[in-house]
Amino acid sequence: MPEHRRQPSIEFLEFMGVVKENGNEQVSLPPVLTPLSYDYVLVAKSVATHKEAHKKQVEYIEELKKKTFKVTKISDDDLIFYGIQAPKEIFEKYRYLLKVSDACNWSSDQNIVPLSTRIRIVHFILNHTHISSGEGLRDLMKVKVFEARFCLHEKKKQKELKESWARWTACLQGQPITAVRNYFGEKVALYFLWLGWYTYLLIPPALIGIVVFLYGLSYFNTSPLVKEVCEADTVMCPLCDKGCKVWQLSDTCTYAKVSLLFDNNGTVLFAMFMAVWATLFLEFWKRHRASYVCEWKVSDWCEDEEELILEIVNNANCEPKQFKHSYLRSTLVLICVTVMILVIIGLTHALVVFRVIVAGFLAKESWEFLSSNSKNGAMMLGAVLHYLIITVMTRINRIVAMKLCGIEKTRSFADTEKSFTVKMFTFQFFTYFTSLFYVAFFLGRINGHPGDYVRLAGKWRLEECHPSGCLTDLFIQMAIIMVLKQTISNVFEFTGPWLCRFLKRKRSLKLQRKCAHCYLKDESEAKYGAELCDNCKLRDWDSNYRLNDVDSFSLFNEFLEMVIQFSFTTIFVAAFPLAPLLALINNVIEIRLDAIKMVTLERRMVPKKTNDIGVWTDILEAVGVLAVITNGLVIGVSSDFIPRLVYRFQYGPCVNSTSADIDCMAGYINNTLSIARVDGTQMVAPGGLNVTQCSYKDYRSNDDYSLTPQFWLILAVRFAFVILFEHVVVICKFIAAWFVPNAPMQVKNDRLFDKLNRLKEELRSFDA
Repeated sequence: MPEHRRQPSIEFLEFMGVVKENGNEQVSLPPVLTPLSYDYVLVAKSVATHKEAHKKQVEYIEELKKKTFKVTKISDDDLIFYGIQAPKEIFEKYRYLLKVSDACNWSSDQNIVPLSTRIRIVHFILNHTHISSGEGLRDLMKVKVFEARFCLHEKKKQKELKESWARWTACLQGQPITAVRNYFGEKVALYFLWLGWYTYLLIPPALIGIVVFLYGLSYFNTSPLVKEVCEADTVMCPLCDKGCKVWQLSDTCTYAKVSLLFDNNGTVLFAMFMAVWATLFLEFWKRHRASYVCEWKVSDWCEDEEELILEIVNNANCEPKQFKHSYLRSTLVLICVTVMILVIIGLTHALVVFRVIVAGFLAKESWEFLSSNSKNGAMMLGAVLHYLIITVMTRINRIVAMKLCGIEKTRSFADTEKSFTVKMFTFQFFTYFTSLFYVAFFLGRINGHPGDYVRLAGKWRLEECHPSGCLTDLFIQMAIIMVLKQTISNVFEFTGPWLCRFLKRKRSLKLQRKCAHCYLKDESEAKYGAELCDNCKLRDWDSNYRLNDVDSFSLFNEFLEMVIQFSFTTIFVAAFPLAPLLALINNVIEIRLDAIKMVTLERRMVPKKTNDIGVWTDILEAVGVLAVITNGLVIGVSSDFIPRLVYRFQYGPCVNSTSADIDCMAGYINNTLSIARVDGTQMVAPGGLNVTQCSYKDYRSNDDYSLTPQFWLILAVRFAFVILFEHVVVICKFIAAWFVPNAPMQVKNDRLFDKLNRLKEELRSFDA
């Protein structure tokens, strides 16, 4: 047998990574053989199919070569791969400019530029290299001159991250944040640092939420409010005008029990706790972030100055893009944003119409189960429709936000990213929460009264609140949206990339076999053959190319998902005390899901340098303030906490009685009901009984439907409570923010001595 065709030894196969798995031969290169010398890879279609594109490809590659870039071209089937290697002079310039910069510093003991930094610099230069037509790489990507661009995964570090972090069995372990930073850059590392900190601090509210839930559960069968509903013989007015039956209040016994789980005295204290928690979370996050930022030596990093340094490295004769502001463009963008918000609010009105029509339709059904649960059925179907609207509007919101950023003509990509983040979050917030605000503050309060109901198109009556309150409607709406969003999103988020990788596995195995032949010729040269074998380069490049694509906004999507969840957890927590628990469970899974995605299923994200999570901090602070306002309104306006309080001390049996055997809340449900006198022939009564009057939830006179003095007293107490609640909680927030320093004293002292030592070193250099 010729020497170059002899069978390799077992030891060599083990060294090469050829193993038997389920009877199929798997080939993979050991870490030491992985070619890591290429900073970037561009992929294009072959010449035969796109001749015009080939001219632009050649011109762009020539422009890179003029900058002394080394470009390696390898063709495979219908694809052309360009491996990009930047000259070391570029990185030396970057190191020097960073050293003399006012706002940046380079560690004096770091003589080798990390690959993550190399990738970031090369990525910037590639995006700012233009051909004669003025087109840059982004423009060429849009017209399909290049099919893809990506930086390569490092097999050794990728394997280390997979073993220590990106696996499901590590769900309850800590995160190697510094290792993540070294591989993916500070921006990705700070996302996972923030997500891990947010998840960790969710433990106290999750436990307290369970206690509040159990507190309501303890009164599940003994509460006088529940007994009054379950044992009542009260006849309630029909839910529609024609064809609807009157119904017994006792038919909704289960609904009353569920309402008590989420509308009790414990929710008031829990809402106050969550408002203060949101502030403490942000303040302690700033301290937590400062420790890592100081360790990474990026405390004084400045984004604008970093961009100037990269521009000079790319072109020493560059002219910076100046800051500009146009009142005309800003006004146009503001008008467009307002119109978009009004459109989203209009969709909420469509949801209201849908729920009203479905409720009326179900109430007329001959099937007793549907007719008796028409309101709940309409509510659940409305929540599902709301989720579908959210799914569709997310895509539309993204397109509109990008178009508005184009109108603004921001100075840099960083400015575009900030502007896009604010607009996209605003649109998403209204998409998610407008319907919830309607349920919380308008449902059952604008529907009128018997004889003068508010109708849509003069036909369908608006929905009414249950005698036990409207808070359960809000809870069901939130629960359905949160569960659907988190479950379905996570399933698609993971199975999509995994399925794509599985379908592309056959081609990768083929290239791996080709690569193995490079080493079978001479085992003694196996350790050095990787950089000489085009098949191995192609195998590595193609395996990265076949991974799911990532872009500049991939991390934005993860942040947006978590900040929306943070909004759910804090804003309407008074109606859903189990929201922190659901968020905690989801986040434990989310951390590993995102890690597995980034490490094994997606192309390597371009490492970005930063020292903060950016505009997201401002958004989180705004959500915290909104949480105070909303929870105060939910407790004061939406829940029955204030009416119960007024009844206990003003109208209840304990007001003029000294007996200890009387429950102070006895008769509360009956007190909240008003009576409507109607002709019995106009209603379909169960059992064929003639009904001359029915009850409905409101504080109105039985004679002329005028509002009673009790209504005005309750209204005054509601507003007084909201003002008191918000002022007390806001004061607590300010005290908490003042009490907790933004950075630990050790971090401040370390930075102080670090600056002092660098200044002394510069002074010694000056004296020398």
